Amino acid sequence: MNEASRKEILCYGDSNTWGYNPFDQGRRYPVAQRWTSVLQHALGNSYHVIAEGMNGRTTVFDDPVEPGRNGLTYLHTCLQSHKPLDIVLVMLGTNDAKHRFALLPVDIALGMKRLVKSILNSETGTDSSSPKVGIIVPVPVCADLEGGVFTGAFQRMSTLAEQYRIVADDLHVACFDAGSVIQLSMPDGIHLSRESHAKLGVAIAQWVKDIF
Repeated sequence: MNEASRKEILCYGDSNTWGYNPFDQGRRYPVAQRWTSVLQHALGNSYHVIAEGMNGRTTVFDDPVEPGRNGLTYLHTCLQSHKPLDIVLVMLGTNDAKHRFALLPVDIALGMKRLVKSILNSETGTDSSSPKVGIIVPVPVCADLEGGVFTGAFQRMSTLAEQYRIVADDLHVACFDAGSVIQLSMPDGIHLSRESHAKLGVAIAQWVKDIF
């Protein structure tokens, strides 16, 4: 495989891209078990997948409790670090649904829209072109998460797929609903199981091949 012809894919996300393991006190899943690594394996050597996940990352909102989580603030540096990029996949929005932000689904979608526009205007593709962008709608957290930071998050995320598709159509980018292939479950109702990482990675690989 000629390295010059290999497609570079950046996966920009939160703790589920980082590989947070809810079954092991929040440690990371082994590298090979994370959905980004499954994606790499399924795509093969014609692609190079770069995982950029961070616990607690939002789309564009500053967290008053956990500083440094604003996804827009770091985005430009991240894109410049990894350029030239062919595709940028963004899976964010779960942390925006926390109770303390008090956001409507449309607000979260507008945050995603701002991120996507920044990527499209970044000139970090080949020969200063724009990378192609794919929005990945995060899976809604479990409905029974009440009394904590994700109180009401299920309701806020239940229409997020619809709102993200509106953004994708408006900006002419691709959109994939992770909830169409996986669901979240306990122990915490927020993070992916090992099996879900595997299913998601394979499904996104097929989507990338079909769409991009």
